[in-house]
Formats: sequence, C-alpha cells, structure tokens
Amino acid sequence: MSYNSNSLNVPEARQAMDAFKMECANEVGVNLKQGYNGDLTSRQAGSVGGQMVKKMIEAYEKSM
Repeated sequence: MSYNSNSLNVPEARQAMDAFKMECANEVGVNLKQGYNGDLTSRQAGSVGGQMVKKMIEAYEKSM
C-alpha cells in the first residue's frame, strides 16, 4: 500500500488545485501534463511549487 502525505483537506478542491498548478507551470515555462510528470527535473518541479506558494501568499496579503 502506498502512502501519499500530499492529501487535500477538502477532496472536492482537487480539480481547482490541478488547474492552479497548470496555470503556475505555464507562468514559469514548465511543460506540465495531466497525470504522471516524473520526467520533470527537480528544478522544474520546484519552480512550479515555488510559483504556487508565491501566488498563494500574494492572494493572502491582498485579502488582509
């Protein structure tokens, strides 16, 4: 049995998070596809995650 610690607290949010991830990947120039993306380098994957965090922080700061 495999264990994934990246579970969402609200399972219904999966589609929105996937769309957000694709949007961020496009912004940093990473060719992300639906499903398996194990062919990405660590740098590419990190740039997508970093962009996601940056945008979430910006959205939070605007809401304050």
